[in-house]
Order: sequence, then C-alpha cells, then structure tokens
Amino acid sequence: MIPQEYIYELTQRNDIVDVIKGYVQLKQRGRIHSGLCPFHNERTPSFTVYPETQSFYCFGCGAGGDVITFAKRINNIDYIEAVKMLAARVGMSLPDEDDKIGKLRSKILSINKSLARFYYDCLNSDEGRDARLYWRKRGLSDATIRRFGLGYSPDSFGRARDYLYSKGYTEDDLLQAGVIGKSEKGSTYDFFRNRAMIPIFDLRGNVIAFSGRDFTSEKPQRKYVNSRETLVYKKSRNLFAMNIAKKSGSRRYILCEGNLDAISMHQAGFDTAVAGCGTALTVEQVKLLSDYADEVVLCYDSDEAGQKATAKAISLFENSPIKVTVLSIPNAKDPDEFIKNFGADKFSELLNGSSNAVEYELKKTLAKYDIKTPDGRVGYMRDAVNILAGRLTPIERDVYAGRLAEETDVSKQAVLTQLDAAVKSRQRRAAKAKEQRLVEESMGGTRINARMPSEGQKAFGVAFAERQLVGAILQTPQYIKLAAQKLKPDDFISADMSSVYALMLAHDNEGRYIDLALLAGELPDETVNGLSSIIAHNNDIKLSERDVNTYIDRILKSKPESAEAAAKTPQELAQYINNLKKEKK
Repeated sequence: MIPQEYIYELTQRNDIVDVIKGYVQLKQRGRIHSGLCPFHNERTPSFTVYPETQSFYCFGCGAGGDVITFAKRINNIDYIEAVKMLAARVGMSLPDEDDKIGKLRSKILSINKSLARFYYDCLNSDEGRDARLYWRKRGLSDATIRRFGLGYSPDSFGRARDYLYSKGYTEDDLLQAGVIGKSEKGSTYDFFRNRAMIPIFDLRGNVIAFSGRDFTSEKPQRKYVNSRETLVYKKSRNLFAMNIAKKSGSRRYILCEGNLDAISMHQAGFDTAVAGCGTALTVEQVKLLSDYADEVVLCYDSDEAGQKATAKAISLFENSPIKVTVLSIPNAKDPDEFIKNFGADKFSELLNGSSNAVEYELKKTLAKYDIKTPDGRVGYMRDAVNILAGRLTPIERDVYAGRLAEETDVSKQAVLTQLDAAVKSRQRRAAKAKEQRLVEESMGGTRINARMPSEGQKAFGVAFAERQLVGAILQTPQYIKLAAQKLKPDDFISADMSSVYALMLAHDNEGRYIDLALLAGELPDETVNGLSSIIAHNNDIKLSERDVNTYIDRILKSKPESAEAAAKTPQELAQYINNLKKEKK
C-alpha cells in the first residue's frame, strides 16, 4: 500500500484544476470551473471542477473523483500508474510500491513490439513471398507496408511462441498478452497462423494488438482473426491508424469500416482516415474522435451492413459537437475499390460533395415510400418530421420544412405545425428523463440493502440521510467521532455508503486522514462517483453538527417498524434537496 502521507502530498502538489486544464478547456464561474466532459459526448458543459474540495463531477454521465481518479480514467491506466504519472509531473520521487499491474502492462507491450518485428521479418523472408504478393495485389507500396508495420504470421503452431520464449518471456506472459492459446490437453499454440498481419497501435505508438487477414482463399470462413482484449487493449476504446491521423493538420477525419480501407486512404494521401477495431462504433470512439476532429465523414461500405453501421454511427454522433457527413460511393463496394478504379482525385471530389447526416437520413427514408400515393406521403412525412425534430437549429428546420413541403405537395405551414409538435414532444420526453436522472443523480446510484422490503421507495429518504452524513464527514472529518459513538456500518441500509462509512471509521481508528483522494484508492469507481456526487450536490451547503445529529437520528429510526423515518419518495427527495440548498444559502 502506498503511504497515506505520500498520497496526501501528491494531491496537494497536483492542483486538480491545473491537471484537468491539460485535457479539458475550463471556464471559471465563481468558485468552480466547468467544461465539456472528457468522458462522454455533450454539447453543453456539465463537467464541474471544485477547487475547494479538489474534486470533479459530471452532472451528465456521473463520473467523478479526485485528481488521481481523473488521471487514471483520462489516460486509461490503473491507480498505481496514475500516481506515478502525477508524481513525475511535479518531480516527486516514485512511491515504493510493487506495481505488478504496471509491470505486466509494460511486459505485454514489449511482447507485442517483439512480435510485430517478428511478423515484419517473416513477411520479408522467403516464406513470406505469398503474403508480400497479397499486399502488393492490394495495391500497397513498400513504403506503406513499412509505415504500418504490416507483416506475416508463419503457417506454424509454434514459431512465434518459440521466438518469444527465446527472448526470455514465459508461457504465462504470452497467455496474458493473448498471443498464444492453450488447448484442453494443456499444449500451447500460436494465436495467429498463416495470415497477413496488421498491428494496431495506441495513441502513443505502442503495439497493443493485431489483426490477421486470411489471404489464401477468395471467400474465407474467417476473413479476420483479431486479438483478444488484454490489459493493454480494449477494442471499444481504440481506432486503427489514430496514432498517424492525429499528426495531421486537418480537423476533418474519415471514418472507415475496415483497416485496409484506412491504409489505402493514407497511401492515397488522405492522412486522417481511421477505422474501428473489429467492432461497431462505440461511444468511447466517438469521444476519442471529438478530441481531434471538427468534422467526421462516415465512409462505410455500400452494402446493407454498411448502411446499418452508418445509421448507428449517426445516432452516436447526435450528442457530439462534431459535424457529421456521409459519403456515398458510386460504382464500388468500398473506398479501397473506388480509389483503385478511379484514383485519389475523384475520391477527393466525393469527399467534398458528401452530404450531411440529415440529408442522408432523409434520402434513405424517401427510398422507403412511394410518395405518389397518399399513404406513402403520410409515412414519409411522419418519419421525416421525426428526423428534423432532432438536433437542428430553427433556421435549418424552416429550410428543410420548405423542401419537405415541395416534395410531398403539402403546405409548408402544415409541415411546420407537425414539426413543432414533434419538437415539443421530444422536449417533454427529455425533461422527464432529466428529472428522473436528477433524482438518480442525487442518490448517486445508491444500492439499498434488502432488509427493508416493505418500505419500497420510502427507503430513499433514509438513504439520503446516509449520503448526507458521509458528505458532512467529508466536509468536516472530525464529525466521524460524533457518528462513531452512535452508528455502526450495519445500521446503514445502502451498501455503498455502509462500506464508505466503515472505511472512514478504519481511517480514523488508525489515525489516517479522511479525504476523497485517500478513500478513492480503496473504493470501486462506482462508489467514488457517488462520493463525488455528494460533494457536488453539497458544494454550496455547509453541513453543521446539528445536521449531522439529524442524519444520525434518522438513520437510527430507519428500522422496518418506523415508516416515518423513510417517508420521502424520489420526487419529494429532489424537492427536499432544492429546499435545503435554498435554506443554507
């Protein structure tokens, strides 16, 4: 365990505002700072930093914590690595800690680097002749092959394994890295065999995974075999070729369906082409793109699967500030084929003429209906109005309403009336969802123990008292002594607050500090989010000793026979929170 004194000094020397400013553009509003959340896509800021408590909380996605938690999440590293990173930032000596996970991560990256070199050397050997021919048939130059580190995995069950053994790595190392498999009989074998190899890099240029393509048949059963997820590789969080694209001066990125499409585009001079890693587009990948791009051109295949992928991508970008356009590729099944047949200049013309997401969806919707018939016009109008009720400005809605009126021979006023109703309906649903989210937010996802089944929603009132008590102790740590005289962790009905309270008691008994940063290293991320929510909701409230006694009394009276102690519904609870803030002000 890292000494508490070390963590305390580390957090004192790494001001949370200064650290977060390296990743998020913050604006100061009084005593707090706010900006767009780096952990989910949003158009209006809900991410808040509290200098006084050295904490952060996002009212949109619920992520929260201290400066170490932030460093851990934003860099996708573990707790120990985050501590080391922050220590290096302020010139502190590294903690004396056996960093097993960090060492394993470094070892896996080293294994992947050695294996990528092995595959590249195999490609350029005699046995790699067919694989070299395959890459060249795909139109790739030697320079492109070198740039992307393309290679070949030998047709052998143990060549790569034995090579890595010769480098000093153990069987367990290779299993952890996912580069070998193990049969039921206990024998090991190379995960990739007789495939054209494509290494996948992270933003720092580390090899984190591989994709192996079958080049021996026209219609292979498994065209691609991709690395399993490991300590260093989460396919939902990475984009192929992002390490190269991020160096471009352009803020318009091209999102492809496959890695070979991206490679072909780079060779043709389109240096912001990226692709998914064997999975459909994810929220994490959209967030990654939003850090580098102002516009994303969706460039998926023209088949049915590609059209479904395009529709899903459009929906994922809906809450992102990124401008989205959609590329239609005529006379070719994918970008790679189009570039080969018609050249880079023609592809550039396509890019510049790509339609925006609304145009794409309207065109796709129109193709479903025969608007020469009344039923067809009604169906098209209904779907088109729902599309236009999305994230458009009033001016954009007016323009598209005029076009829709011309297409369907319906008056523009009728279209605008329907559109206005659809917008209001969306707003009502959004407001209702927001209200529910605020109630859940105020409870921080509290998990309530099952010892009060008859109380139902009334238990939320007691859970709120428990959260407020924990918040009061975080504000004024000496309150733990007052609480300790009357309460035990078993008196809590919410499992997460019970565990936090038990940890606080342990810290106090051992003479350790009670502080978010010192608690966070011993708690699950979900619980840390909850603590950050408590701090955020009490930011403008100073909880007194009288408040503490009130919360303790309420918790002690929360036995099943006393319904009064837990009398608040979630809606009453939300109102109670607002009233409390007003009273304290």
